[in-house]
Amino acid sequence: MQATMQRVPLNMCSFFDRAGKMFGSVEIVSRMPDKSLHRTTYGAFHRRARLLAEALQKAGVQKGDRVATLMWNHYAHFEAYFGIIAAGAVLHTLNLRLAPEEIGWIASHAEDTVIVVDDVLLPLFEQFRAATKIRKVIVVSLTGKPVPAGYDEYEAFLATATGRWDYPPMDEDDPIAMCYTSGTTGRPKGVVYSHRSQVLHTLAQCLPDSIGLSGRDVLLPVVPMFHANAWGVPYAAVMLGMKLVFPGPHLHPDDLLPLLRDERVTVSCGVPTIWLGMVQVLDQAGVGAWKLHPELKLTVGGSAVPESLIRGFARHGIDVLQGWGMTETSPLCTISKLLHTQGEVSEDEMFATKASQGYTVPLVDIRIMGDEGEQPWDGKSVGEIQVHGPWITGAYHDLPASADSFTADGWLRTGDVAAITPEGFVKITDRTKDLIKSGGEWISSVDLENAIMGHPAVAEAAVIAVPHPKWAERPLAVVVFKQGQRATQAELQQFLAARMVKWMVPDAFAFVESIPRTSTGKFQKTKLREMYPTWDWQEAS
Repeated sequence: MQATMQRVPLNMCSFFDRAGKMFGSVEIVSRMPDKSLHRTTYGAFHRRARLLAEALQKAGVQKGDRVATLMWNHYAHFEAYFGIIAAGAVLHTLNLRLAPEEIGWIASHAEDTVIVVDDVLLPLFEQFRAATKIRKVIVVSLTGKPVPAGYDEYEAFLATATGRWDYPPMDEDDPIAMCYTSGTTGRPKGVVYSHRSQVLHTLAQCLPDSIGLSGRDVLLPVVPMFHANAWGVPYAAVMLGMKLVFPGPHLHPDDLLPLLRDERVTVSCGVPTIWLGMVQVLDQAGVGAWKLHPELKLTVGGSAVPESLIRGFARHGIDVLQGWGMTETSPLCTISKLLHTQGEVSEDEMFATKASQGYTVPLVDIRIMGDEGEQPWDGKSVGEIQVHGPWITGAYHDLPASADSFTADGWLRTGDVAAITPEGFVKITDRTKDLIKSGGEWISSVDLENAIMGHPAVAEAAVIAVPHPKWAERPLAVVVFKQGQRATQAELQQFLAARMVKWMVPDAFAFVESIPRTSTGKFQKTKLREMYPTWDWQEAS
């Protein structure tokens, strides 16, 4: 016997066209660099994104070509998200917070040939352009200033299209977007998403027991659109026709709170660092002073959410919803809500639950693997989190398969160590790799150690993560000097600042006679963590 259902490939453009037909009057609001508000609609977005798709094809972009973006969160980036996909090309969002050398390497490795870039980010682009294969540069003038000669101005580029155009043939397994993760100690790795993976991920995101998004929501994505495709929420917005509010480059609480209030936002997404600053502003103003929407909820990811932060927002009637995932997982794997099977819980139990990484969303399988195999879900046994599912990557772009990243039976090795409760709640306890996640951004301890040991006075250096009240974690550098030589903290920071992005430079240093080692001669970082469980950040600043 055979099923009688139609065989229709899953395609992100179906969400896109539905939005154009059904939600044409729904508003899209963007805060510009000068803090003015740009307002448009889904109808205009649909029309302009199709023009971009046609213009890209007329400019020689072919199916599977990579088209990069170097942009803040705003209406034109949203148009690029879908215009690039509609053209049959692959959207590649570049992380503007990385060092120019690293952005250039990523763009070169991805073989980007075209880029859409904000005019305010042109100086950054020019720092790495020579390292890439980019042949066409399309500039969005957010400031209203003329675009310099030698570039394609965005509006003029759209004007090269006729509007009489249709989609190229697409398969549900065709690539539509790619992001690079710096969550390793080596070079960043590319993850390539498909129509199928992102359609399924979007559907799962919107379930009531997942993030629970609705077309009635007003969404403000603070998470950058270059971080795992803004956690997939732009796709969800198009599927549901949600009003969108983009913050542009202005991410300070003093800028975000007026947007949240004036546009009646009900859902906002961002890393804990953003919300730590905001809850302090809310506390100073007093409960109810900002008149935010009574149903406002904050979805938080990128690093663990302190229970104190969840409690802090609860004082203001704002729900904090923690999710866990990675660039490799599209990114949603788990969501932390109370389950109906838990029954009545105390306030303390509720907050403890919400501070965990939560339970898996449908279609994602999870297991924890220890030295002796798969560990039980007893809340005590720990092991490496491994995940499997239709929006979990099974490989990295242009890299051979590695046992460090994938198991023999095809599961992704996440590098996070956790326990899982009998109810299915994940609680991450550590990481197998010594990475530092500061303000939602990964910092490689090995890269830092190598850079520090490049100083002529340094003999050895080990870097560990230490809890920080604002950034979640910051690197602490433990340094041994060469005999008869010394350097001050300021001198080491100045040395590092010339070699890496400023926010990666440690603001805490411990100068010691020796660094503990394991029996194999490696730095014993478990011992260092015992020696430095905390740090006096006031003194460090």
